[in-house]
Amino acid sequence: MMANYDELTHISAAIEVQELSKEKLKKKTALDYFSLAVTTFGVGYLPLAPGTYGSAVGVLIYLIFASIEGRASFYSSQNNWTDAQITAWIHAVNLILFLLFCLLGIWAANRAVKIFQNKDPQQAVVDEVIGQLITFLFVPFGLSWRFVFAGFILFRLFDIWKPYPIDSLQNLPAGIGVCADDILAGVYAGTCLALIYAVRISF
Repeated sequence: MMANYDELTHISAAIEVQELSKEKLKKKTALDYFSLAVTTFGVGYLPLAPGTYGSAVGVLIYLIFASIEGRASFYSSQNNWTDAQITAWIHAVNLILFLLFCLLGIWAANRAVKIFQNKDPQQAVVDEVIGQLITFLFVPFGLSWRFVFAGFILFRLFDIWKPYPIDSLQNLPAGIGVCADDILAGVYAGTCLALIYAVRISF
């Protein structure tokens, strides 16, 4: 009887711990909500293909920045900046903004992993946004819609196909594991897009 009583006590304690864990998960902080906003971009909860929606958000962000930088380039040229100066500053600003966004995305993905209790939650699409933006870092800003569409398709291809070593990067811990595979997929896609762009402008 004593053994049965001890077993029941342990089971009861385990249930209480689980219930406390569930309650803790339900209580989200402001930072939790902010991280969810960053990781889902409002499309992570959509059905069927959240990764594709995330890539589309990446394309939209690229187009917005391309428009802003196109205007900045025009105003700079009016102030006697050389093409080399304008290009150098555009690249520098792009890389700084991208690095900051990458760090923010990894931080947010790390919190999302804990919130969803899943090492790669489907709702988190910030990794696709980051990967898609990386794709366009390899070519000049202000691409025609054909190259933008090609960049979108190439990134989706590598993100789904996951050639070596992309797939193994998903085993990295927490937010880094969520984002690392898409970052490399973006590098692969960007390299292919750069080759296509180079061939196209050469002939």
